[in-house]
Amino acid sequence: MTTSQDASSQNHHDLASAEDGGDASFRTAAEAVGWISGLAPVVGIKPGLERMELLLEKLNYPHRRLRFIHVAGTNGKGSVCAMLASVLRKSGYDVGLFTSPYLTSFADRIDYNGEAMPEEVIVRLANRLKPLSDELADSEWGALTAFELTTAMAILYYATVAFPDYVVWETGLGGRLDVTNVVTPVVSVITNVGHDHMDLLGDTIADIAREKAGIVKAGVPVISTVLQPEAAAIVKETAASRKATLYQLGEQFSYENRGMEEEAQSFDFRDLFRELEDIRIGLAGPHQQANAAAAIMAIDVLRTYYALIVDEEDLREGLRRAAWPGRLELVSREPRILLDGAHNPEGMAALAEALRQGYPRDKLNVLLAMMPNKNHEDALRHILPMVSTLVVTEPDHHRKMGAEALADAARRAGRDTGGAAAVIVEPDWRKALEKIQSLAAAEPEENTLTLVTGTLYLIADVRSWLLERKTSDKGW
Repeated sequence: MTTSQDASSQNHHDLASAEDGGDASFRTAAEAVGWISGLAPVVGIKPGLERMELLLEKLNYPHRRLRFIHVAGTNGKGSVCAMLASVLRKSGYDVGLFTSPYLTSFADRIDYNGEAMPEEVIVRLANRLKPLSDELADSEWGALTAFELTTAMAILYYATVAFPDYVVWETGLGGRLDVTNVVTPVVSVITNVGHDHMDLLGDTIADIAREKAGIVKAGVPVISTVLQPEAAAIVKETAASRKATLYQLGEQFSYENRGMEEEAQSFDFRDLFRELEDIRIGLAGPHQQANAAAAIMAIDVLRTYYALIVDEEDLREGLRRAAWPGRLELVSREPRILLDGAHNPEGMAALAEALRQGYPRDKLNVLLAMMPNKNHEDALRHILPMVSTLVVTEPDHHRKMGAEALADAARRAGRDTGGAAAVIVEPDWRKALEKIQSLAAAEPEENTLTLVTGTLYLIADVRSWLLERKTSDKGW
């Protein structure tokens, strides 16, 4: 058994190593981030844990010193992470929050107590990782991906620099073969299963559910809000096979909607341990009530079995304060401009329901961009009947979908459901944003809602431009 003195000595050694940086390949954070970002289009995505496990072995298994809450799901996982982090911080815990993709800057995705990872730490840790990355690139394992390096940097930051009490840990893509799955958490959460990344995760809901359920670890409790019968059955079977206690929405816990407004909503909650009335959350959209219920269930499991101390007052305030940029985010009130990164059928269905329940309007104008995917027609059918004018554009990203191709998909989707009254194609997203803003300005007497939706790469740029008059870095 390692004594606390041994652990302290090891942490000091690791921190010194991080500060030394080994081979000083980078002098600035921009250089370090440029190196990692440059790998995204070159190396691409490599599902699997082998390279990550080998890298962590070379780093002396830093992830084993941390307590993770691992969250997977097609939609909603980022919101659940934000709620969990907010509640834990409000309760006095130091919290790491690792999410993807990022909306503003690379460091935002590696958060500690609400602050992005410092630039000097990015430099030190990148310099520590660079020689190991080069070593692997020259071996039969091949080059590390941008996401593998980012995940390793997050682990090093939390384990050797920041030392949080908990790390809220969002999967990148899928679950079973996602590189975040190298950790063993204290609790796992699966928000839902939907049609996304089907080229990598499988063609059916059942296939995708198997990948998401891959985060379930032996003996580690799991919270699930998966509702499709075939997907829920796979989560249940996986949990049983790994002797992991399952808390399933609709069985071990439930919620009941009390009401929703444009920027606030409330619900009642019940689980095996307690009942809570009139829980209020600031995140918009009825789907966020299920996400909040998952977060409460995870907190209650940790309270009951891991001695987590969270008072009810702090739970309520943490949920009320939780924010998640780019998800039903009202970034302007005059004119009203709403951002939401709905990019798959389930996300668009949730967005459409939120618009029906909480956003009164005379007109809805939509700015849309997507990444290449075969489900865009299914996604757009949920929202097109509401749309007055659809402006189709392209994200500033190397894997973008062409605006003309997306406009064709929108027209096909609209034939059956009643499409937008007008479709405008403008590949340049800044010009497209100007066009859709001018539509609202031309009819100030109308109660017009302008919605920017689709890929988060578009959301990131539009958000940064509207709030700070600059474009964002490019996340992944």
